[in-house]
Amino acid sequence: MLFNSLTFFIFFVAVFLLYLALSHRGQNRMLLAASYLFYGAWDWRFLFLLMFTTTTDFLLAQAIGKSPSPRARKGWVTASVVLDLGILGFFKYFNFFADSLARLLALAGFHASPHVLQILLPVGISFYTFQSMSYVVDVYRGVLPPARRWSDVALYVAFFPQLVAGPIERATNLLPQVQQPRTVSDYGISHGAFLILWGLFQKTVVADNVCRMADAAFAQPPAEALSVLLGVYAFALQIYCDFSGYSNMARGLAMMLGFRLMLNFRNPYFATNPSDFWQRWHVSLSTWLRDYLYIPLGGNRGGAAKTRRNLMLTMLLGGFWHGAAWTYVAWGFFHGALLVGHRALGKFLPSLPGRGGQFLKIAACFHLVCIGWLLFRADTIAQAGNMLGTLLTGWVRMPAGSALATQSFSLAFYGLPLLAMEIWQYKSGDPLVALKAPRPVRALLYLALFYGIVIFGETHAQSF
Repeated sequence: MLFNSLTFFIFFVAVFLLYLALSHRGQNRMLLAASYLFYGAWDWRFLFLLMFTTTTDFLLAQAIGKSPSPRARKGWVTASVVLDLGILGFFKYFNFFADSLARLLALAGFHASPHVLQILLPVGISFYTFQSMSYVVDVYRGVLPPARRWSDVALYVAFFPQLVAGPIERATNLLPQVQQPRTVSDYGISHGAFLILWGLFQKTVVADNVCRMADAAFAQPPAEALSVLLGVYAFALQIYCDFSGYSNMARGLAMMLGFRLMLNFRNPYFATNPSDFWQRWHVSLSTWLRDYLYIPLGGNRGGAAKTRRNLMLTMLLGGFWHGAAWTYVAWGFFHGALLVGHRALGKFLPSLPGRGGQFLKIAACFHLVCIGWLLFRADTIAQAGNMLGTLLTGWVRMPAGSALATQSFSLAFYGLPLLAMEIWQYKSGDPLVALKAPRPVRALLYLALFYGIVIFGETHAQSF
């Protein structure tokens, strides 16, 4: 059930009308049922896995809250981490490790044909596993008490606006909102509706159109550098608008119901250095990795060498979290190297003051991120290497009227509206600055977004 589908529109309207008619506890029970229905629409069999993860972490958090023994508490939280990561690892990485082991043995001269299970990947498992596990860790740390009701924890884990692709909410933010009565307000409806409309524009108009250029560039051997560059630019737009569009729609849907989800993207392509980028891109994941992996590893304590080690391990595991492929590991390694390099060499780089200097730093950081996206999108490390080689050596003059010229125009056509909104948000420091504009400006903006979706949006719902 995709956000950008008629089925989901009907589903949400029904949920919203029922929500208005119910008391707080009735709302929670209905939202939990709706969230399980939403998830079951993908594959009902994986509902049992979601409920199992929720139930075990609820019981383990209860055990932690009741135990006076530090040793026992540590044992319970360890059980949660091992169980959650074990389930995630089995479903997401079993086939990957089996195949990688077979290839490694083949290189050593041994023939191996491992039994590979045809394991389906449960939708959203990476997101809800991190969310459920962090609840138990926060109870262990004493950040919040264990919830008394299983249904409250279940709704926190399965809340349908952010269940499939985040933001990865913390129990300290979302669980109290589940437990306390909420108010449906004019503010929430108006702001939520704008976020849904803008997210739908990002997804259907920008991401779903530029993805064709990205797919074409990565589907064939690279012939010239400009073709590779346009394909990478297209993928940079696609992945941002796809993911940011989902997060905006999730926040908007939640806001209409009286919930407040965290901001997941803060104009990441305006970052001036690698560290700044990770404070702007997929904030719910980057802060999760910081709080539950980087800091427990030691963070920046213990000297420069250990800090570099911790950064690299965090980014490697962050890359692997995205998918079971060596290209994701390479992407994580690349960003880890950027963070380590910036920390070590940043003080020696020129300051580049003024607007011109700011623009150069943004442009440099954006293109470093794009190199990472090439690694992320490539099917294999070999393909990524070939495309990078073409970028360095394959520059030829683009003839007027060529297909590449048409692609450049299309990329600008779909990217410029996004750029205009991003500049507006970046300059004001407010992601909802459009809602503070004069009424005529808002009306024109809403009309432009609406007709942009109707005229240029992808008519068939594309998955996020």
